[in-house]
Amino acid sequence: MHQNDRGVKQGDRLLKMQGKLDRGPVEFKSHIVQQEGEIMGIATHDVISIPPTQSIIGAVEIMTKCGFRRLPVTDAGTKKLRGIITSGDVINFMGGGDKYKLVQVRHGGNLLAAVNESVRTIMTQQITTLPHDSRIRDAVDIIVEKKIGGLPIVDTDGVLNGIVTERDVLRVLGAERSTLNIEDVMSTSLRVTAPDCPIATVSHDMIQYRFRRLPVVSDDVLYGIVTATDIMQYLGSREVFSRLTTGNAADVMELPVRTLVTGKLFTTTPMQSITQAAREMLDRNIGALPVIEDSRLIGLVTEFDLVRAFAKG
Repeated sequence: MHQNDRGVKQGDRLLKMQGKLDRGPVEFKSHIVQQEGEIMGIATHDVISIPPTQSIIGAVEIMTKCGFRRLPVTDAGTKKLRGIITSGDVINFMGGGDKYKLVQVRHGGNLLAAVNESVRTIMTQQITTLPHDSRIRDAVDIIVEKKIGGLPIVDTDGVLNGIVTERDVLRVLGAERSTLNIEDVMSTSLRVTAPDCPIATVSHDMIQYRFRRLPVVSDDVLYGIVTATDIMQYLGSREVFSRLTTGNAADVMELPVRTLVTGKLFTTTPMQSITQAAREMLDRNIGALPVIEDSRLIGLVTEFDLVRAFAKG
């Protein structure tokens, strides 16, 4: 069996490891957050944005350099919001979804040519925004209901005033002590991938199932975690171009995902408080923590999980 084929078969599965503890559905009481100040009090004001004519590779390089998951697209003169490009849009374009047609059809699979197209060809145009006078609760409700990680803030003319993210909201909500533990809020039925699974397959799974990250598991042992941002940064760092031999996207997207799994892996346990987990995520600037019990991966807790728990707990 070819190594990549083995990776696909190992990766295309759900991990359902319940561990020792009974983790049934959690009932939350409705709770209105105490911080009812204006959204601009927690938002980023000086937002970096790009014009619709910016090249895809130029946008990705900015996101990689600045450590952004998303980048607003605005008119150069008026700063009116026209769209947003996210790490999800980029991996969709690189081979995960329908935006790959730009590479495959218009450019015959040539990634080098496709990345010089304007960002308007792959950006998300239907954007959920917040009015500049919104309250924190408005942002929380949208993030939880629509599972959106970042919301541009606009004035009455549609001009970009700022942006607020899950992390901004978590920083405020996480200041309140919660009695909930990780086991109360984590996801336990996880789609996982294998170290030898091709990057293209991982990208496709992320787009199809709307995941930002996938645990990488080998023989039931956690190898690491790969995120949409990791895949985007593979392009933005230009390492991808050093691996191109024919210019075709397949040259780089068939590489095993283990080539992208780097750095120290931070984990948590089922009994850790969500208050402590939120503090660790914010301090380490990470979006998720794998949950380990008896040396086994049993779940995953994300910024979104914590925002939802703090808002409802």
